[in-house]
Amino acid sequence: MAEKLGISTHAYAKIERGETDVNFSRLQQIAEVMEIELPRLLGLNDKTVFNFTCDHNTQCEKIDNDWKVNSPSTEQTECKHELEKAHLIIEQQKKEIDYLKQQVSDLINIINLQKKQEKPEE
Repeated sequence: MAEKLGISTHAYAKIERGETDVNFSRLQQIAEVMEIELPRLLGLNDKTVFNFTCDHNTQCEKIDNDWKVNSPSTEQTECKHELEKAHLIIEQQKKEIDYLKQQVSDLINIINLQKKQEKPEE
């Protein structure tokens, strides 16, 4: 079993003896190796109340009466990257706007200087 789970025999022995906590994804993996449904592995039935929580890095959802766990969700990671990219774009655009404002200001100064030179002195 340890080999099929990709862990050491020592680590699996600790699971069997109840000396270590087993995360949800490991339980799913054990159920798959044993070729049984996870609720059966946990001894659950329709009358059993089962409550679990997900930490802030784990997304849990129930799809077709089956719990799926994604840690962390791909969608969350993609959103985070897109948000970081958007912030970088905004910062670059702010720099470009400041640069253009300075150019406008310089051009206004040049125009005003030219107007002064063109005015006949009274």
